[in-house]
Amino acid sequence: MNNIEGKVVVITGASSGLGEAAAKLLSEQGATVVLGARRADRIEALADTLKASGAKALAIATDVTDAQQVKALVDAAVKEFGRIDVIINNAGLMPHSLLERMRIEDWDRMIDVNIKGVLYGIAAALPYMKEQKSGQIINVSSVAGHKVRAGGAVYSATKHAVRVISEGLRMEVKPYNIRATIISPGAVESELPNSVTDKDMADNIKKFYDQVAIPTASFARMVSFAMSQPEDVDINEILFRPTAQEL
Repeated sequence: MNNIEGKVVVITGASSGLGEAAAKLLSEQGATVVLGARRADRIEALADTLKASGAKALAIATDVTDAQQVKALVDAAVKEFGRIDVIINNAGLMPHSLLERMRIEDWDRMIDVNIKGVLYGIAAALPYMKEQKSGQIINVSSVAGHKVRAGGAVYSATKHAVRVISEGLRMEVKPYNIRATIISPGAVESELPNSVTDKDMADNIKKFYDQVAIPTASFARMVSFAMSQPEDVDINEILFRPTAQEL
């Protein structure tokens, strides 16, 4: 048993990149996946592809900045498949810029997606997992949650917040047999660099990703590793980078 087969897994940010890769690998390993993202056409196409290969999948259009939509995503998973075993709070964006540029709208978006989106995912899944006395909450942070660089102050703050929230969660859910995992990737091929709105910063980040980024399958394997452990083993944090990445 891989401890993945038969599990119902909710994934936010599932329309591309890390979330899509995780959905594909977990489906191959026998999980049922419930896909959430704003781009309904993308997750519906992914769900159709997975179902065509014999997997169980469901797509629900979801904006993680809306708590009710995140709750509806999790509720739909439980209604359709009877339970939720794992939620992967993966949706995120990274509009780097120097603080002096005063890109306040970008700051607000990062806080809404990267922090509130994670909190809303926890809030939606936790009542079901408490009742089941089982479950796993996987929150996606970043290397930037461990290190700060010029232009990335707000992004790093949001990703550090994910780590703080996750550690607090880990301690609080012990009575309910729930596991809490943080995954902090370095540069992984995804659409994340496309969220950078400052042109100078965007050009540098794109160049960096072109040079060192590793495939999304690397993230999917980390998710699989954390999920596949026996129920009495709680993988609390995974930090990984491309071998070529210095930061």
